[in-house]
Amino acid sequence: MKRSLFIALFFSMAAALALVALVGSVGWTVGGSLVLLLSLAVSLLWVRRIRSEIAALEMSTAAIGTGSVSTPRPGFSDFEDMAQAISQTSGRVERTLAEAAESRHELEAMIDSMQDAVVAVDSAGRIQWTNQRMQRLIPGTSFSSAIRVGHALVQTIRDPEVLDCMRIALEQRVVSERRSTSLLPGRIFEVAASPMPGGGAVAVLHDITRIEQVERTQREFVANVSHELRTPLTSITGYVETLLDHEAGLSPQAREFLTTIHKNATRMNRLTEDLLMMARVESSEQDLHPAPVRSDMLVRDAVQAMSGMVQDEQAVLEIGETTEFEVLADQDSVVQVLSNLIENAIKYGKNRTEGRSRVVVSCQSEEEVVAFRVQDFGQGIASEHLPRIFERFYRVDKARSRESGGTGLGLAIARHVVQSQGGTIRVESELNAGSTFIFTLPKPPLAAI
Repeated sequence: MKRSLFIALFFSMAAALALVALVGSVGWTVGGSLVLLLSLAVSLLWVRRIRSEIAALEMSTAAIGTGSVSTPRPGFSDFEDMAQAISQTSGRVERTLAEAAESRHELEAMIDSMQDAVVAVDSAGRIQWTNQRMQRLIPGTSFSSAIRVGHALVQTIRDPEVLDCMRIALEQRVVSERRSTSLLPGRIFEVAASPMPGGGAVAVLHDITRIEQVERTQREFVANVSHELRTPLTSITGYVETLLDHEAGLSPQAREFLTTIHKNATRMNRLTEDLLMMARVESSEQDLHPAPVRSDMLVRDAVQAMSGMVQDEQAVLEIGETTEFEVLADQDSVVQVLSNLIENAIKYGKNRTEGRSRVVVSCQSEEEVVAFRVQDFGQGIASEHLPRIFERFYRVDKARSRESGGTGLGLAIARHVVQSQGGTIRVESELNAGSTFIFTLPKPPLAAI
């Protein structure tokens, strides 16, 4: 039995003996009153002591997590188990908090060492934390950084792209990405904002200025070299054509050599033209004038433009299902994309049994877009080539592509043209079952309602 129980029994027995003695000497009334007073005094002392023990345990419990827990040894053995449990819990909590603090310090050190700027805000858009890169990015005074914890992000960063990106992450709870060119003069940033579980959001600003400069330099170099090559290639082609057409005394060997020169010069001309087109598309220098245009008219214009090649190759070019829905696109560039896809289908989609190509061009309405399809029934494309088919200079069959005069840039140009007008492009293919190139273009806003 616990010590407190022995004490309670002791006082009860003492009260009973005192009652018997008093009743015998002074009578029941006076004795009962004295016993009652004695019991009240003992109870008050007992309650006061118990309260002091409980208060000490409460203080120890409240101090858990503050690092200053000191659990006193209780005067009553009944509270020893409770005091021990509080002490053990306090130890576990202190260790957990210490580990969490260490992990947070490591995380902060890691984020501070990043080359990207990071800023976190709460649900109200107030700054909660930034790394050193972000603090150096936004200039402040000589005594403090312009970015201060607790201040609204909109009062610190004036760039609309960064603020819009963060707003979408906070309100719509989705990852948002933007491109910022006005945060700092002459600097370009990729901004990505993500919602946090606690209701706030965190934004990462990646400086891509150097990458943009390198890519721009590469595009300019390719464009300049291609432009410089056009003049000598045109001269070579012209002189060779003149010799082939007007020199009747050429030997068969000389004519063969000149024909080879003409073929390769022509191929080089196509390559330089495609390189110039690619440079213009990638640098957004190509003038596109999107306007509502009927989808079936685009298909018919592309098919009519390829009529000469169809006759030369003895191919079959058909118009499948079409729609009169309009798309918002630049008519000339879309016809060029369709013509490029039709040309590839005629060149590489020949059926082994028939020895010629059959191509079907169609367009169908799909919710807010119109899908254009160019389908052939040739050998198809192996699955390992499909993810890379739209890369520059990528060829499924290099020898066959060069023999047919391909430059390896047509599909890359088509992808850039379609994407620059808000569309998508993909390919579906199966070996010995043909290929289908599909690209989508958005409908005008009024047509989508």
